[in-house]
Amino acid sequence: MFLLESHLAVAQNGGNTAMKINQWLQAGPLETPLPAFHQDAFGLKDLLKFEPAEVEKWRPAPGAELVWDHRTRLSWAAVAASEKGFEIGRDSGQKNPQIYYLAAYLDAKRWLKAELQVRSAHPLKAYLDGENVAAKESSDTSEVKDLKQALKLTTGKHLLLLKVLIDPENPAPALLETSLAIDEKFGESPLALGASPQQIMNISLLLDGPKVSGVSISPDGELATVTISEIQRSEGKSKSWLELRRVKDGSLVHTYRGNTALSAVSWAPLGKRFAYLERNGDKTTLWVTDLETGTTTDLLKEIKDFGSFTWSPEGNFIVYSVSEKPEDDKRGVKRLESPRDRWPDFRTKSFLYRANYPGGTRQRLTAGKLTTSLAAVSPDGSRLLFTTYTDNFADRPFIKTTLSLLNLQDLSVDTLWEGGWLSSAQWSPDGKQLLLTGGPSLFGEAGKNVPEGVIPNDYDTQAYLFDLATRKAAPLTRDFDPSINSAAWDKTGENIYFEALDREYVRLFRYSLKEKKFRALDTGVEVLNTFDLAKEQPLAVYYGSSSNVLPKAYLIDLKKNQRRLLSDPAQKDFEGVEFGKVERFTFTSEEGLEIDGRVHYPPDFDPARKYPAIVYYYGGTSPVTRDFGGRYPKELFAAQGYVVYVLQPSGATGYGQAFSARHVNNWGKTVADEIILGTQKFLEAHPFVDEKRVGCIGASYGGFMTLLLLTKTDMFAAGISHAGISDLSSYWGEGFWGYLYNEVAAAHSFPWNRRDIYVDQSPLFHADRVTTPLLLLHGYSDTNVPRGESDQFYLALKLLGKEVEYVQVADQDHWVLDYKKRIIWQQTILAWFDKWLKGQAEWWEDLYAEEKGKG
Repeated sequence: MFLLESHLAVAQNGGNTAMKINQWLQAGPLETPLPAFHQDAFGLKDLLKFEPAEVEKWRPAPGAELVWDHRTRLSWAAVAASEKGFEIGRDSGQKNPQIYYLAAYLDAKRWLKAELQVRSAHPLKAYLDGENVAAKESSDTSEVKDLKQALKLTTGKHLLLLKVLIDPENPAPALLETSLAIDEKFGESPLALGASPQQIMNISLLLDGPKVSGVSISPDGELATVTISEIQRSEGKSKSWLELRRVKDGSLVHTYRGNTALSAVSWAPLGKRFAYLERNGDKTTLWVTDLETGTTTDLLKEIKDFGSFTWSPEGNFIVYSVSEKPEDDKRGVKRLESPRDRWPDFRTKSFLYRANYPGGTRQRLTAGKLTTSLAAVSPDGSRLLFTTYTDNFADRPFIKTTLSLLNLQDLSVDTLWEGGWLSSAQWSPDGKQLLLTGGPSLFGEAGKNVPEGVIPNDYDTQAYLFDLATRKAAPLTRDFDPSINSAAWDKTGENIYFEALDREYVRLFRYSLKEKKFRALDTGVEVLNTFDLAKEQPLAVYYGSSSNVLPKAYLIDLKKNQRRLLSDPAQKDFEGVEFGKVERFTFTSEEGLEIDGRVHYPPDFDPARKYPAIVYYYGGTSPVTRDFGGRYPKELFAAQGYVVYVLQPSGATGYGQAFSARHVNNWGKTVADEIILGTQKFLEAHPFVDEKRVGCIGASYGGFMTLLLLTKTDMFAAGISHAGISDLSSYWGEGFWGYLYNEVAAAHSFPWNRRDIYVDQSPLFHADRVTTPLLLLHGYSDTNVPRGESDQFYLALKLLGKEVEYVQVADQDHWVLDYKKRIIWQQTILAWFDKWLKGQAEWWEDLYAEEKGKG
């Protein structure tokens, strides 16, 4: 019987515990002759080095099949070692080299180091989680050499795989003695051995593997495309491909792959053809696939600085955008044209073009000094709706939007509207109205639903109908609490479908223009990412995710309100992955507001234990939604043994305008108290959480909240701020979008007239009150919240003798997007919390030992 989990400490030497691996999963033998003409150039060591399979994708399990070729099918068999070790039974008539694979799972209860030692007379390679970590190339007939390799194991399950090459000319038994030496400082039984591939969430699962990233549906509702993206681990770059599927049964029709990223699939409104983009560096090709003729043509080929595109209603032309970059001043000086001229691409302008289909002839539609952005093509294909933007320093908003019509016959322009807070615009099916989305202030008082004298939060997006004849607008969502993300009008003109932020969720709603009522549709996901309506049928495709559930693509019958799974490319990778439960947790603030939130539990939760906890928040204008993963993955934190509390302080959108308006001119005044009170209530309601081992983390506005919190309370054992704001005035003036964000967050408030905000709410001016160990993280090239915000807070705490660490991530902006740097950044967060909340400093010390990176 194969033990699914065992602790096999067999010896203690010099403070180390040695664990023998006496049980394996075995697959083999695989007859592997040396290649023809190998005598002079290719030997056993080359055969060992050659990788015949993608072992990084393997996840062996007892009895599971390993398909090698059309003739060879192996099974992973549970085998046990004797007192001498594990011996592979050799074929007495063996003439060619043979490969055996041995697999065992190492279940680390914490971060630790271990030394792997394998004694074998035959060549072998060792892999950890699919990566080759060591090799022994010699075939020993006299003195047997050992394979030795130091391993670093993060919390969770790891696959140790041995590739053993049996040398037919070596008569020595194929005997393996395998052990792991672990320093006693890592505690009692920090590692378990087993054969079950069942695992918990880890960074590789978070980042690697195929994931849905886009969907679209044909006009007749018969076919759909699913865009799937996957990180190439060796390069750290993402590649994408398209799946074409039949809607009626989800079956795969065809897969489209390119050498680079494929994206932006868009079906022509008529026929069975779709267009998509293939981007390669700064050049883009627009492909059109016609399923009726079986052809794929490059309508636009290698266009430099291509933007986006939209089909005309009849599919006979495409409108697309291309950017133009100005020449730099060779004198090395620059006179700013605007505060926005600090942006690297401000002087780069985007213009509109037309490409006729199928001929491919082109026409330039716009030029001038301003970027022209396409909003929509009219239903009859005769006009374009587009926007331009200019500075407006007289009053907020500081950027004025102009919405205009372009007549495609003579390219004349008619200005429809000027103002601020506009998000999107589209035509009604009959061409008589526009559906506009934007802030509550988009049309003065018409869209506002706040108490008298209260400034609304104009990031709380509303929807309006704009009559083209009268040029007057009527609000649709003023009394609808969810905030609008996107919208689509059905062909009948009777219904509008909204993707809307509803508390912690993103849902799909149908609005009946006749009944003036909203109805939530059952999508089966907590967070809808995007949806696409079929033009001729009451069908739509979408993808979304939930707490503990990766993004999947679905089809929904809008008439019957029934859904069906369309594609789940991550299913195989997540088979056997255990997650903890997620429970809603709310409390009432001192002002009588219900503050929403949730708790993520560790997968192996035991209420009899005491757990460390992490409190996560944003605290700004958006709630922390229930989508899977993200840059601050609650599922990963929970898998590391933390109870995770996520709360939604007042000021967030999705809870109604009165709630979101509390964000305006607040900058933590009430939010900090809500987080402190919420944490106290959370601890009272969850006695299995150790109140002395609670950490807090937030990023951007949430990073600001971490800094502010630590000047107000000592209840946290550790804090993390990524890209946090320490001085509101320097952020306002130096951040590329600081003054624009504050036109809402600090409406009518400036450093010269609101000391109570810009000084009193800036953590830098209260740094002496910090007593909690703090980790500052910042992208070195952050233009949103410049790294100076962390620089100055780090300096202040250092001069004050406080416990602080500061990690900058080279060449990264506001988000850490580089694959390899993302992994280290994520490990840094976990290691900091392990150090201060678990009393386990070894991971942090290993990441940031003084000698790291030197020499």
